[in-house]
Amino acid sequence: MSTWTVRRVTPADEQAWRALYRAYREFYEMPDDESALDTVWSWALDPAHEVEAWVAADTDDRLGGLAHVRRFARPLAASTGLYLDDLVTHPDRRREGVGTAILEHVQRYAAAEGLTVVRWITAADNARARALYDQHATATPWVTYDLAPGVEA
Repeated sequence: MSTWTVRRVTPADEQAWRALYRAYREFYEMPDDESALDTVWSWALDPAHEVEAWVAADTDDRLGGLAHVRRFARPLAASTGLYLDDLVTHPDRRREGVGTAILEHVQRYAAAEGLTVVRWITAADNARARALYDQHATATPWVTYDLAPGVEA
């Protein structure tokens, strides 16, 4: 079992990050789109962009997983939360504590920043991920909707 360090991505992580993110997009049946990876990678390196990209690295600095997070306003609670957009573990590194290391890092970060919740969604049929998430968080009763801009309902 490896010991994982969760840290911000660096330019040196690009190829390993791309491989992980490509696999993540494939898992969710997103089309292969290098321009999308280029865009997200540019966000990851831009300290002014709202998205922060973190990676879990082993003692040899090999990446075992990644996460993308961003803050969001919570008007009803009059507070700010942290949204976990993406969490992916390298298929060869599953069951080695990568996901746990990332979730614990996200939790500590949110607490240190005074944020009031860490929130994310996952596919209802993603049993492997949900088994991990159920160990760290509480599933909510909320239902998610998507509304296409410019299209009348």
